[in-house]
Amino acid sequence: MTIKEITTSIEQLAPLSNAEDFDNVGLLVGNNTTTLTGVLVTLDTLEETVEEAIAKQCNLIVSFHPIIFEGLKKLNGNNYVERVVLKAIKNNIAIYATHTALDNSNKGVSAKICEVLGLKNTAILIPKKTINSFSDEAAIQNIGMGMIGEFEAEMSETDFLTFVKKTMKTACIRHSETLGKPIKKVAVLGGSGSFAIESAIALNADAYISSDFKYHDFFKAEKQLLLADIGHYESEQFTKNLLVEYLTKKFTNFAPALPAGRIILSEKSTNPIYYI
Repeated sequence: MTIKEITTSIEQLAPLSNAEDFDNVGLLVGNNTTTLTGVLVTLDTLEETVEEAIAKQCNLIVSFHPIIFEGLKKLNGNNYVERVVLKAIKNNIAIYATHTALDNSNKGVSAKICEVLGLKNTAILIPKKTINSFSDEAAIQNIGMGMIGEFEAEMSETDFLTFVKKTMKTACIRHSETLGKPIKKVAVLGGSGSFAIESAIALNADAYISSDFKYHDFFKAEKQLLLADIGHYESEQFTKNLLVEYLTKKFTNFAPALPAGRIILSEKSTNPIYYI
């Protein structure tokens, strides 16, 4: 089995054509024709991630975030990005990133958050518009950023925040003013999601869970919903589980080519933020 077979499978879940224009997705380091020895799935690719791949004899790292984002002009090892790339190349380890291609998947990052929280009747929060190649009309597909769904039973704002804090394994939730209204309909978006606050309000969400809200973003709640910033890493942490589950199920019948247990969930937390 080659690296290409794994990456092709990932692209059935998260086509690279669905990634945002600013993004850098796909095979960032390595060669598609390389014979696969194992896959290490992670949220970020750091030096310790490459070391983990070496220790576990995985020559492909499937990462959510791209280690190379704005491009490289030098490879001198002067920063963590250069050191990661150099270490990967030296040890013949390929690096593949999905990022916004998986963000825009209807079975991707936000869908996994909905699953973890137990939200039902889910739908895309901000459907992605594409221009029809035969006309100038924009077609809305069943892909896009974020999702919105409902709890089976409503809960108080305090119970909601407590539930989210525990379920999403976060040490801290920054939230907007509580409104004394029950929470049932909830919008979610993994990663930086301030751009979708208005969309959550327009769809009558009682609460919106995302991350990286700035000071003035909390004013955008406009007493219409409860904003909950759970942290960037925390909002995306289950993405690597999603990819491992998907690939393991996909390649069950390929055991002779890829030995069982060779699709491995990284044990390392790559969260750069700590709380006291």
